[in-house]
Amino acid sequence: MNRKVLLCALVAAIGGFLYGFDTAVINGALPFFRVYFNLDATMTGWAVSSALIGSIIGAISIGVPGDKYGRREMLKLAAILFAISAIGTAWANDINTFIAFRLIGGLAVGAASVLSPMYISEIAPPRFRGRLIITFQLSLVVGILLAFMVDYILVDTGPNNWRYMFISEIIPAILFLVLLFFVEKSPRWLVQKDRIEEAKLVIEAIGSEEDSQSLIKQIQNTLSIEASYKTENLFNKTNFKFIMLGIAVGLFSQFTGIAIVMYYATDIFRSAGFSTDSAIGQTVVLGLTNLIFTIIAMLLIDKIGRKKLLLTGMLGMSVFLGLFSYSFLGGNLGNMINLILLVGFVAFFASSMGAVVFVLLAEIFPNSIRSRGMAIGSFSNWIVNASITFIFPVFIAAFDERIGIGYSFAFFSIMTFIGFWVFKKFLFETHNRSLENIEMEDKVI
Repeated sequence: MNRKVLLCALVAAIGGFLYGFDTAVINGALPFFRVYFNLDATMTGWAVSSALIGSIIGAISIGVPGDKYGRREMLKLAAILFAISAIGTAWANDINTFIAFRLIGGLAVGAASVLSPMYISEIAPPRFRGRLIITFQLSLVVGILLAFMVDYILVDTGPNNWRYMFISEIIPAILFLVLLFFVEKSPRWLVQKDRIEEAKLVIEAIGSEEDSQSLIKQIQNTLSIEASYKTENLFNKTNFKFIMLGIAVGLFSQFTGIAIVMYYATDIFRSAGFSTDSAIGQTVVLGLTNLIFTIIAMLLIDKIGRKKLLLTGMLGMSVFLGLFSYSFLGGNLGNMINLILLVGFVAFFASSMGAVVFVLLAEIFPNSIRSRGMAIGSFSNWIVNASITFIFPVFIAAFDERIGIGYSFAFFSIMTFIGFWVFKKFLFETHNRSLENIEMEDKVI
């Protein structure tokens, strides 16, 4: 693999790292800034979910400037927003300022979630595209793990520990910004802007196996076809079936409750009886599990297929979520068993839904509606993520805390089990099939 293209992919993947870090660092900081700002349950939910609202806005609004100014330039803007958010949340002295800067961080997360994989796919030679795009997902998981580790390391640094947790994000944000000045512009974007000579130089620099003129011609043909697709009705009888499946993938990926575990695990472990320091330490175990089983899924996804991997994971998650709920609703299985149950849940998620959700959203739609279909599927994912993240602390405050957590995880267990049957009946296998062949699939709904 050409070193230049590898550098471009790895730098873009830092956007995934910051995505994971920004969304997860709040987990360990939450018990401390909640006391500092004297937050009730509703404001706690808003403080955590505000970044996700920003992510929704960032994801749906970055497409136009990304096309106008380029993927690389907009990633630079995202890096700046990550840095601003890190500084602003760390220095905030009132909750409204804190939330405003979390929203800014969310804008960066949403932009990176769209632009980083897009840039990688456009810069990568076809033979290496799959494994290079996966670096984004792997970087995201590493970002989550590093956020949990930073929280644990900084927990005993005094009353400003939560400020140090947030400001730590500025280091990868600045590194991201600096490194973006050393990578190429997307050749596809250059062709789109009719900057053919620049595109030719980039294609030659990244060591494409195809003749630059031939590849430029292919890109021009693809852009022409995509322009003609924009007039196709998204909700006609045929497309509607694929859209509903994409929405289901987005919905059920969040109805597993993974966002609650990633954002509120410290509170959950404290409710189970762990001390605050120990609870934050347990999140590192969850982050490490997430990383290990994501790597395992990457090794398996092209061997056993997306559907089999997903169905196995959905059943496993449902069982572990159900047992965790039972423990909090009166089973009292003990702290270590509770930790093992959450580790088991994260392992099944990372090795199934966590690995396949964005792969499926990229594969299940016909060419004519792929970009719009992916946007709708991703939007449903973000909306549920933000909604349950806001509702969770409000819901458990309405009950005894352990009972509220138990009911919440019972709901996630039931929804995950329903998701298993939905995907078993309606999802078709996309493994080892061309996008054109998948488009002819007639088994959906």
